[in-house]
Amino acid sequence: MKRALPLLLQLAALGVQAASFQSALEPAGPQAEHVHRLWHLTLGLCTVVFAAVLAALLIAIWRAPRSNATTPADAGALSRPEPRVQRNIIIALGASIAGLFVLIVADYRTDRALMRLPLNDAVHIEMTAHQWWWEARYDDADASKIFNTANELHIPVGRPVIITLKASDVIHTFWLPNLAGKKDMIPGRTALIQFRADKAGTYRGQCAEFCGFEHALMAFEVVAEPNDRYESWADGQRREAGNVLNASQSHGRQVFMERSCVMCHTIQGIGANASFGPDLTHMASRGLLAAGAIPNERQRLAAWIVSPQTIKPGTNMPPTDLSVQDLNALLDYLATLR
Repeated sequence: MKRALPLLLQLAALGVQAASFQSALEPAGPQAEHVHRLWHLTLGLCTVVFAAVLAALLIAIWRAPRSNATTPADAGALSRPEPRVQRNIIIALGASIAGLFVLIVADYRTDRALMRLPLNDAVHIEMTAHQWWWEARYDDADASKIFNTANELHIPVGRPVIITLKASDVIHTFWLPNLAGKKDMIPGRTALIQFRADKAGTYRGQCAEFCGFEHALMAFEVVAEPNDRYESWADGQRREAGNVLNASQSHGRQVFMERSCVMCHTIQGIGANASFGPDLTHMASRGLLAAGAIPNERQRLAAWIVSPQTIKPGTNMPPTDLSVQDLNALLDYLATLR
């Protein structure tokens, strides 16, 4: 690693977290739209309540009685509330109950709407959360069409998506605010979340349950695209990558197979079948690396390989001691995995 240290020092400062679009206030599908409307209703009612309480407080301060009496007050009179006070209490209580009723009804209708998404021609995905990355398997009735990927999902615009959620180690939470809500992922249990993207774009998801040291850097991307582009992408994911190699790329594949890389990762077609880390078969086609921590660029990838702890402290990936020649060859090979 010492031979690659100058490169690492140059790139360590570049290891800032990459981020795509993420906002619950910009819904891109019907499920997110229902949640968005409920949020606005809740915000509006809470704003009215806050304004009413603040106004009542200011009025009470302004109209506070200032007694100049020199004789003792009638204790019985003080204990009897004024009719105006009684009326105000009844109005406030009635308004509170009415507001609460509105929220309960809106929440119930939102829950029902979230479960009424038509599921014809749905895309089925099984997503497993690990510390600190995401494994995705695209299921199909035809076993030959099943494939795996990691940290990046592609979905077709206008088609429903059903994701089966699992966790391999600790409790995680799937959160995709632009398209869906939150769903806990508990080891030993499965959960379902369904949604549809009506707008093409790239949306950021995040683990929303503290799951350890690198919880904040456990993100994923969802690329919503037209159906023909999605089908083309899926067909490409089912094929092996990196079959036509030059001398440097062939040497890079040898480096991958002889070093610790092969002990954790899968690359289809070369005998690398480990599952401790993300599947790298088509890693060069992904926009981000390290579960959304850095962009998928050659220099960032080099820094990640040589010293992942510099970019993502606490990650389970160990540093790899490579000469500059071996590192460049490995980078050349990984660039063919599209």
